[in-house]
Amino acid sequence: MPQSVLEAIKMGFWDYEPSEVGADQFDGTDAMPGTSEKLQTLAARVQRGLPLWHPSDRSDLEDPPVRSFR
Repeated sequence: MPQSVLEAIKMGFWDYEPSEVGADQFDGTDAMPGTSEKLQTLAARVQRGLPLWHPSDRSDLEDPPVRSFR
């Protein structure tokens, strides 16, 4: 069974849905959208089988950085 969307695609599973992962299981990012840092964070999440988005992710330039506390 694939562990991430990337693995599923490589195996030919186009309808793969990853398991639910709570926002408390990974950190949000203060990186601004469109930056290399944000894209690297999203890529790392996909590779680890995590959801792409986190409720504490910074959503635009005007948003102050949001910290995720665990």
